[in-house]
Amino acid sequence: MQMTILDRAIAFAAKAHDHQYRKASDVPYIAHPFSVGMILMQSGCSEEWAAAGILHDVVEDTEVTMDELAREFGQEIADIVAGCSEPDKSLPWEKRKEHTIQFLKTAPLKIKVVAAADKLHNIRSIQEDYLRMGEEIWSRFNRGKEKQAWYYTEIVKSLYKGIPKMPWELTYLMI
Repeated sequence: MQMTILDRAIAFAAKAHDHQYRKASDVPYIAHPFSVGMILMQSGCSEEWAAAGILHDVVEDTEVTMDELAREFGQEIADIVAGCSEPDKSLPWEKRKEHTIQFLKTAPLKIKVVAAADKLHNIRSIQEDYLRMGEEIWSRFNRGKEKQAWYYTEIVKSLYKGIPKMPWELTYLMI
């Protein structure tokens, strides 16, 4: 029996993110992309979009190349991952985040949806940690509370741009 695309994506991402942890925590990093994929599946997205959600950080944060990802999972998934990845991690934080904000304004819906699931999970994680740690949470970020608030506020605005009518099933991803 052949593994499903989701099974393959989970195994691939788990191997790629092996020994990585969420920022300043002991939570294995794979929990984040797996959660992104679950948000997408629970929202009624296709298995391909959910697989892209699971794989969304493998090129940006591991040694996996875009060509390798395309060979393994096809061009559609590779294109979604590329759209969710920062093109140049050597740039300062502000420039990288501004690029993401601008890109998402005109990105295809499939990229907007996967990016929204990624950001939603990040915000949920920050909220959970805030409830546990209080204001101390902001010390784990290179840019503090105000910059994080700016970034996520602008991301939400960007995700809404160009979407004339939001399907109700996806609306909660954009909030």
